[in-house]
Amino acid sequence: MREAPSDVQERKTSFAPVVANDTRVLILGSLPGEASLKAQRYYAHSQNKFWHLVGSVIGRDLAALDYSDRLSELLTHHIGLWDVVESASRKGSLDSAIRDARHNALADLVATLPDLRCVAFNGQKSARIGMRELADFDAELLPLPSSSPAYASMSLTDKEQLWAGLGKFLR
Repeated sequence: MREAPSDVQERKTSFAPVVANDTRVLILGSLPGEASLKAQRYYAHSQNKFWHLVGSVIGRDLAALDYSDRLSELLTHHIGLWDVVESASRKGSLDSAIRDARHNALADLVATLPDLRCVAFNGQKSARIGMRELADFDAELLPLPSSSPAYASMSLTDKEQLWAGLGKFLR
């Protein structure tokens, strides 16, 4: 029996990493959601607090900037971005809907970043995959609460306090 079109899980693919040779903190998400894939931009959902949380770490209102300027600010502050999942089948945007995941070559990327001090994971799914993939990596592996609007069990203030821990790796 063939699946009804509404039940088909479309294969989604992550973006290229945003890093520089002097990246000190690499923040890994799971896989871009629908809004991000449509816009071809990391954390494009208007209610995702990623830009706010990282901006609070570096003392810059990243949400007020154009996307290219946001990425430039991250790199200026030695922060990189990527995702743990290279591609997967997923209907919608929830991490819990990810199926048949192929992982990005995380160890290969971190091996090219000589100044890397910390790999931070934006949410449980990225931490579960990434911490396993980078278990032998000689730097801090830091799970953080998700910036996603789907993770509403923690206040933004509490998330800010935990994300602020990234600051010590940027000095």
